[in-house]
Amino acid sequence: MAGYEYVSPEQLAGFDKYKYSAVDTNPLSLYIMHPFWNTIVKVFPTWLAPNLITFSGFLLVVFNFLLMAYFDPDFYASAPGYKHVPDWVWIVVGILNFIAYTLDGVDGKQARRTNSSTPLGELFDHGLDSWSCVYFVVTVYSIFGRGPSGVSVFVLYLLLWVVLFSFILSHWEKYNTGILFLPWGYDISQVTISFVYIVTAIVGVEAWYEPFLFNFLYRDLFTAMIIGKKLHVELTFYSSQILSFFCHWILGKSF
Repeated sequence: MAGYEYVSPEQLAGFDKYKYSAVDTNPLSLYIMHPFWNTIVKVFPTWLAPNLITFSGFLLVVFNFLLMAYFDPDFYASAPGYKHVPDWVWIVVGILNFIAYTLDGVDGKQARRTNSSTPLGELFDHGLDSWSCVYFVVTVYSIFGRGPSGVSVFVLYLLLWVVLFSFILSHWEKYNTGILFLPWGYDISQVTISFVYIVTAIVGVEAWYEPFLFNFLYRDLFTAMIIGKKLHVELTFYSSQILSFFCHWILGKSF
């Protein structure tokens, strides 16, 4: 394995021609988060490596996962009749989740600010993001957990596949079109979940037992939010692929 050539010379040469290109149309991201990140990035010294910012945010996500795993190892802590996760844990997880999300939005700005943006930096960033998909969803799962008021482990397994498949699909689209279309669900879910963590500390997990609209439970809203993110990514992907196909067919070239 040590002598295996993972990247060919032709592929290495492609790094010199690569240019990051992304499209973000989410109003939350454009009008709130990006101005916020533009302010935050000015606090960081120019000698601070963007990859260190990326890795720090990832470590916070892992820490949240481990912290929740300690207090809720079998995902029953939020179920009726079981010892619940302490309120301070929800506050810590909520704050750290938002900080991790902020660092994920700032690292690229720091790279462009210091003229240190590279394809390998993007690979490092998105590689850690792919791992975060697992840690993030499993940590959120503890809000509802298992039991009569929770979500089954099988549904959790399906949701993990939904998130990972959406992540892969977005990057497969980028591979074919050269443009990364950032899904709306990411920013909305990160801000919402950070807020829900804090609210859970205030009102308790019992607040999520009751339906919030007719017989629609909060756990159903959680599931719908994850699936909605997947559908948005798939619709964007297939529409761009269809457009690329017709352009190739009509003009004799693809994007």
